[in-house]
Amino acid sequence: MKKVALLATALAIVTTGSAFAADLRMKALKAPPPPAFDPWDIAFGGAIMSNYVFRGITQSNNKPSVAAYFEPRYNVTKDLQLYIGVAGESISFPNRAAAEIDIYGGIRPTFGAFAFDIGVWGYLYPGGTCYYGAPGVDFAGNFQGAECAEKALLNTNVIKRDLSFFEVYGKMTYTVNDNWSFGVTEYYTPSFLNSGAWGNYASIVGKYTAPSTVFGSSGVGMYVSGEFGRQWLGTSDSFYGTAAFPNGINYADYNTWNVGIGFTYKVMTLDLRYSDTDLSKGDCNAFTSDYSARGNLTASTGTFVTPINPSGVGSSWCGATGIAKLSFDLTAMTNLK
Repeated sequence: MKKVALLATALAIVTTGSAFAADLRMKALKAPPPPAFDPWDIAFGGAIMSNYVFRGITQSNNKPSVAAYFEPRYNVTKDLQLYIGVAGESISFPNRAAAEIDIYGGIRPTFGAFAFDIGVWGYLYPGGTCYYGAPGVDFAGNFQGAECAEKALLNTNVIKRDLSFFEVYGKMTYTVNDNWSFGVTEYYTPSFLNSGAWGNYASIVGKYTAPSTVFGSSGVGMYVSGEFGRQWLGTSDSFYGTAAFPNGINYADYNTWNVGIGFTYKVMTLDLRYSDTDLSKGDCNAFTSDYSARGNLTASTGTFVTPINPSGVGSSWCGATGIAKLSFDLTAMTNLK
């Protein structure tokens, strides 16, 4: 009996010990608790580009431009982000504005494969000068005061001192998989470039991101993207009026498109892009008041006169162009830890 009792006790000790050891191992394999959720983040970056093109129209007189932005973000949840931001770009406008300063903010909700971006964007152009010729009345009989320069632009174009305006916008992106995504955008303003003409811009966009294996373990990524958009425009106020349209001109609507290829490495992106529009040189001049616009020196092809551009000078600011852009983008939570 003693032998049987001793054997039972030994088996109990072994069994209990094994269970205790297994319990210890299970506890040791448990994952550590997830890090505390930090809702705050900051994105910032900069770029240098061969030409600053906005919806098919150069903002830098077809010259190089630099840009930078700073964007604080607050993640309410992993699928809902609030943000505000400030950005700046170097420009070359007819009114000699010092720069473009953008102030914007909005909300970015995500529902599965659908990502939305809804907000307000303000475009500020400080330091501008009004060019209208000697102070006097416009074609509608409205007085243009002494704040306008005494001399007009050499090509007789006119431009307001302040071109600042704002847009409300909405974007939607559908991510098909790791390689493909598609989206739509919509922007509206009651007064584009403070011209008095409402503006509505809508576009469709697409992007293909190459698999990470394309360049092996080099860390280089590649994408191809494109956009097709249409800009609708209303009628300007009398400042931009003509003898035929003294109360303002009805700007021409136009299509614009771009396609390009990009290469990424860590926080750097090199984007090579082709951009174009179907806006004529004459209507482009009426819309932009391009200070570099000139008449057509080839008589056989006529001038650039259109119903809203009686001066006959034409602008190359809306033509086909290639753009090379080198940029960097960082977020504090991802890149600065």
